[in-house]
Formats: sequence, C-alpha cells, structure tokens
Amino acid sequence: MLVIDKMSRKPIYEQVVEGIEREIVTGLIGELEQLPSIRELSALLGINPNTIQKAFLDLDRAGVIVSTPGRGCFVAKNAREKIRERLT
Repeated sequence: MLVIDKMSRKPIYEQVVEGIEREIVTGLIGELEQLPSIRELSALLGINPNTIQKAFLDLDRAGVIVSTPGRGCFVAKNAREKIRERLT
C-alpha cells in the first residue's frame, strides 16, 4: 500500500513513483500485473488525478509500466531490472 506524506518537501507525484517502484522491486506488484486506475488510486490516496497521471507518465517514460489505451496500465516486463539499473 502506498503511503503519501503530504507534509513532505518531496513532491507527491515523486512519492507515488517511488512507492510504486518500491512495490515492484519488493514483489508486492508483479510483472504484467495491472495497476489501479488513475481514478481509483486518486480516490484511495486522496490525491488529485492529475498528480497520479503525472506519476504514471514518468513511470511509462522510464519503461517501468506500459499504458494500454482502454485497458489501463500494466507493470512492464523486466521492470525490476530497469528500476535497479536506474537506481545504481
């Protein structure tokens, strides 16, 4: 479960990106697994949908998730390796 600190100096979208990446690396979210929709995640976390959209866009650009129009966002193959590569 993502935890967002609204009092943190770190932007909320970055916290969302790091939280999703952390869940992928630890195995809470598996490869090719569907992520919650932007609206779902927005309601769950109490965050503006545009913020979630920005986080998903960053993850998509990094190759961590794949967005499929009409179906949603899915964790990309080899997402763990891509995250680890970027962090090292």
